[in-house]
Amino acid sequence: MSGTDGFEPDGVKCVVWDLDGTLWDEIAVESATDALPTPRPSALAAIDALAARGVLSSIASRSAPSVLDRLDAVPEVRARFLAPQVSWQDKSESLRRIAEELGIAVDALLLVDDSPYERAEVEALLPGVRTLAPEDVPALLAAFEGREVTPESRERVHRYRTEETRRAEGERFQGSREEFLRWCDMRLTVGAASADEIPRALELAARTHRLNSSGLTPDRLRELASSDGYELYTARMTDRFGTYGIIGVALVDRTEDTDGTDGTAAPTTWSVPLLALSCRVAGRGAAAAFLFRLMERAREAGAEEFRVTLRPTEANLEMRILLRQAGLRRTDDSATTTRTTPASAADPAVLGRALRGDLPEPPAWLHVSDREEAEA
Repeated sequence: MSGTDGFEPDGVKCVVWDLDGTLWDEIAVESATDALPTPRPSALAAIDALAARGVLSSIASRSAPSVLDRLDAVPEVRARFLAPQVSWQDKSESLRRIAEELGIAVDALLLVDDSPYERAEVEALLPGVRTLAPEDVPALLAAFEGREVTPESRERVHRYRTEETRRAEGERFQGSREEFLRWCDMRLTVGAASADEIPRALELAARTHRLNSSGLTPDRLRELASSDGYELYTARMTDRFGTYGIIGVALVDRTEDTDGTDGTAAPTTWSVPLLALSCRVAGRGAAAAFLFRLMERAREAGAEEFRVTLRPTEANLEMRILLRQAGLRRTDDSATTTRTTPASAADPAVLGRALRGDLPEPPAWLHVSDREEAEA
């Protein structure tokens, strides 16, 4: 999809820049010296403006790999880009690699390229990726104006750079993957969301797809979170490299905690219309740890059953596997779904399990605590 007519920036997590004719005017491999062409000031300013709004930047250039080596020698420019790809491979393949390295969906990328051919190649092979010509960048920036920027957004580029450091340390680490995760000293805290955490919770609901149970819209989440009987929980994570910030959100519906019609107390249930986690913690056990701690808190609060609303999508297979591993199975009760999920949602289901007996344990390398305990 090219052009800016009706452009909506929602879902764009990373802008990928071509080099020759886009980031700079000249063709780098034709330079008579090892010096790189001078980047366009307007392009660097756009990259910085996007970073301030939490949007990452990367590079996809069909050129000699040595150009990237030369770019490494200009740290004030190189530092602006994550997971850059410079090779003779197709742009579509470069974008796939960028998405994989960043741990985001390919559809969360946007390509800026001066070549109509390159834009067409990407649009044909990656139809979910939007493309723009360099002259469309001002309109791209304008589309982001007026949108709320959370503290998490402002720190996103820094956190992805920290993630590059983690990855590099992991490659150098002499030991198993589990030993490396233990060495990272990861700590997850879970607690009721404070007022200043609400914007980040809404952002997670809108931006995360791989680890999102129901696709509840931010507007609907905001509405439910302020309603009687609902509670919003968040998860924060840190390790020896720094803080991940708020990486998970869960909306808990306790409106079913009512007496039965025969005068006896109905089984107490914790229903979760939305469970969403940042894709940047995938593979570290944080999603499982957050879910399992919610189940423990539910049982400690007297709940006998735990339920999660699930709307299967092509993107959230990882979430579906997690829920199954936690012992949740489809129930016949669709009341939670009809109350919290938009009528347009496709085939939502309610998965549940009893809270009797042993509950799943978080990964051994991840220390989990309640925020109230950690702040005491």
